[in-house]
Amino acid sequence: MASSIDIVVPDLGDFTDVEIIEILVSEGDRVGREDGLVTLETDKASMDVPSPDDGVIESITVSAGDRINSGDVIGRMRVEAAEAGGQETEAPAAEQPEAAPEASPEAAAAEAGGERTLLVPDIGDFEDVDVIEVHVAEGQEIAAEDSLITLETDKASMDVPAEVGGRIVSVAVAVGDKVSKDSPIAVIEAGGGAPKAAADKPVPAPAPQQEAKPAAPAQAAAQPAKQATPSVPGKLPPINEAGFARAHASPSVRKLARELGVDLAQVKGSGPKNRVLHDDVKAFVKAILTGQAAAPAGTGLPQTPKVDFEKFGEIELQKLTRIQKISGPRLQASWINLPHVTQHDLADITELEARRQKLKGPAKEKGIPLTPLAFILKACVAALHEFPKVNASLSDDGDNLVMKKYCHLGFAADTDNGLVVPVIRDADQKDVYELAKELGELSLAAREGKLKAEQMQGATFTVSSLGGIGGTAFTPIVNAPEVAILGVSRHSMQPVWDGEKFVPRLMLPLSFSYDHRVIDGAMAVRFTTFLGEALGDVDSLLQAIP
Repeated sequence: MASSIDIVVPDLGDFTDVEIIEILVSEGDRVGREDGLVTLETDKASMDVPSPDDGVIESITVSAGDRINSGDVIGRMRVEAAEAGGQETEAPAAEQPEAAPEASPEAAAAEAGGERTLLVPDIGDFEDVDVIEVHVAEGQEIAAEDSLITLETDKASMDVPAEVGGRIVSVAVAVGDKVSKDSPIAVIEAGGGAPKAAADKPVPAPAPQQEAKPAAPAQAAAQPAKQATPSVPGKLPPINEAGFARAHASPSVRKLARELGVDLAQVKGSGPKNRVLHDDVKAFVKAILTGQAAAPAGTGLPQTPKVDFEKFGEIELQKLTRIQKISGPRLQASWINLPHVTQHDLADITELEARRQKLKGPAKEKGIPLTPLAFILKACVAALHEFPKVNASLSDDGDNLVMKKYCHLGFAADTDNGLVVPVIRDADQKDVYELAKELGELSLAAREGKLKAEQMQGATFTVSSLGGIGGTAFTPIVNAPEVAILGVSRHSMQPVWDGEKFVPRLMLPLSFSYDHRVIDGAMAVRFTTFLGEALGDVDSLLQAIP
């Protein structure tokens, strides 16, 4: 006899309004006890909410982006009585590991300073948990609650925070080690500040659990599935543990990736904040095995030499910004996988700049910064309409061009944390003044770090303007999956032969990089020639959108 039960969020400890980052099931799916249903993420851990029993999902009443709390109902499922084993019709509360004990006498004594050993707190029924990242090093100064290490089970990844602040004397673990409750992490020379009791902010539960799972299967899942790596027609690259640990993915996705032998660092995420989803892992494997995609960028490439720079003199290590960590691998992948060619050209903007100077004052009175980039974007719109392939993308299978009926222009914005690319949507439906106004608003948001994710997505073509800084030409890297990018350098007055004599003209350097699989050299030079002509036709650029 079947019965329907509510799917209830188990105890999440002290966390409230926890964000749902992925829905793992849909209506009609058959699930087993402990299968992940939704993935949650806090600032300290991501975790899967497991199914309370075997059965069929009748409904899921939440969506990615929603925020939930302990005891919230997230859906209903149908459970067979035989399977349920006489359970109540309400989902039982998941057992949680006991809260970490109050600070030990040793921790309390640390208020006055002195060395102490930082241990792994209570992590429930889990043993031999993988260390996937170590955040501290010998000699480093840390504060209470700073992350020491990141652990990963088949259900959750979590940070272990420091109970006290001070200077790290030695580190007892490394990436790849396995730890359990009370395993030593590091020795710290504690500062004078009072340590925070573990109960003040408990370590996030590895995952809502109903039964303890034996450690052996989790350990087995943690090993790359080498036997699953095919030889033909494609071959999966070996897993790079450092890159795998940094990948933005939930515990269940990590487990799937290890079972399939997939290096998450090589998978492009399609979820929020470029999170890798289950479908991304499956699509990656399918593309490699069917030969629809080449082995990931960097596979088999020679490594650069490792150098001990300290032996040559004093050095200082500076952390990469979050933007640099995200954009670096993407730029490298684009440079390796796309056959780049750059066409350099010059555009005469003498008349354009003279007209802009006349219009700049009245526009400023209306709160519009009328910059040269607004005119350049307007000219790009005209060029993209004339050459629609430049506005396209190559399909994943490489057999088709994705011709886009819309025109969203990205532009590189310089910020203290690195370059970001805001996107002006439907740029072909805006006049120069509207483009200039949106340029100003998005640039300000970028500098203040207030850009939303959707404001940096969907571009069909990108412009990188360095004219305000300098330079004569450069080679911009295509922002894949786009097929081209325009680089703009500083304009300068140059002598130009008019057929009878040299005359001074204001010339703007253009650097047009493109994917040679889609755009050939002849089309590229026609594009830059047309763009130069469009920049010279100021009246057309200033025409209002009908």
